[in-house]
Amino acid sequence: MAGASPGSPSAGWLNRTVLGVGLASLFSDWSHETATSVLPAYLATLGAAAAWLGLIEGVSDGLSSLAKLGSGFYTDKLSRRKPIAVIGYLITALGTASFGLATSAWQVLLGRAGAWFGRGVRTPIRKALLAGSVTRETYGRAFGFERMMDTVGAIAGPATGFFLLQALHERYSTLFALTLIPGLAAAALIAFLVQEKERKPVSHISFGERLRILPQAFRKLLLAAGLFGLGAFSHTMLILLATQKLAPRLGTAKAAAIAVALYVLHNIFSATFALIGGWLGDRFPKNHLLALGYSLAAAMSLCVVLLPPSVATLTLIFVLGGTSAALEETLEDSLCAELAAADHRGLAFGVLATVNGLGDFFSSIIVGALWTTFGTSVAFGYSAVLSLCGAILIARLKVSADSESP
Repeated sequence: MAGASPGSPSAGWLNRTVLGVGLASLFSDWSHETATSVLPAYLATLGAAAAWLGLIEGVSDGLSSLAKLGSGFYTDKLSRRKPIAVIGYLITALGTASFGLATSAWQVLLGRAGAWFGRGVRTPIRKALLAGSVTRETYGRAFGFERMMDTVGAIAGPATGFFLLQALHERYSTLFALTLIPGLAAAALIAFLVQEKERKPVSHISFGERLRILPQAFRKLLLAAGLFGLGAFSHTMLILLATQKLAPRLGTAKAAAIAVALYVLHNIFSATFALIGGWLGDRFPKNHLLALGYSLAAAMSLCVVLLPPSVATLTLIFVLGGTSAALEETLEDSLCAELAAADHRGLAFGVLATVNGLGDFFSSIIVGALWTTFGTSVAFGYSAVLSLCGAILIARLKVSADSESP
């Protein structure tokens, strides 16, 4: 449309805000994934046991989930939310770089918790800014692009961590300091490239009343996502699965190398199908495509249960995992944007992110416990059943054609 401002919905879906948010996701993920990839080895140099890694991840994920909920609720009441997002990106960058100053595991815990608090604060704001910069008809492509860029960062991060570890001869303080470069670049992209539309702040009402204002269809989305999430374990567990299944025939070292290569393949499919899934979501019912994503997750788990372990079958499992993760993340966010009114999107994204975060936390614990106690058939069978239940619920969701757009 002639004369449209670069940040307006009519300027096209790949406007400066979508580009800025996508690039910020890439650089921020690049920063913290570089640090995360070497964190276990770094903790070992501090004399920390494996339990510390679990405690660090668990506390950080829990704090991030609470921050997402609080940020979504609070920032809807502000006329400008972007400055809070910038602060969130800065906190994540500084918290990640602070690992290099630690002399004990508890200091790493504080740095990681701080970084993940910043990550939680910025998440619902970033999604609200993204939804507000495009039309309802292009939500899928906008969120798909952001997910694709995030996954590219998740691929670049571990590769960078591996390279720097060798090049710096395990000088961890320098390595963590270098993560500031992409981390601060992410904050700068949000500050200077992303445009925020003028908005009227939501009047002060209670949290419970705000939740009741959200449409019934959104609450059904939460139910389906929560049910699916209780079975949707962290896909890093597939690395352990591949290593265990291949080690008896190939040896531990070769099995581990193949498992990591398969996880890279998983992330490549995740990046590719994030954009494809978003493009399809702008042309077909989003809830049906999301149901397909949930069903692919169920198929992945059923392949673990039913197929003999081999490089070929594990490749199929990782491909299904990457594809399902892309469809799930892209279409949950774009469907949330479609269902929630613009004034309450911060809260809606915050609640959805919290439900997903809690689901990830409990599902990985449950699947891990079932795996240890009863074996992979029971653990992944449990995941398949809940994934299919979530798929059925989301497929039956009725999305109104006149839902409020930005």
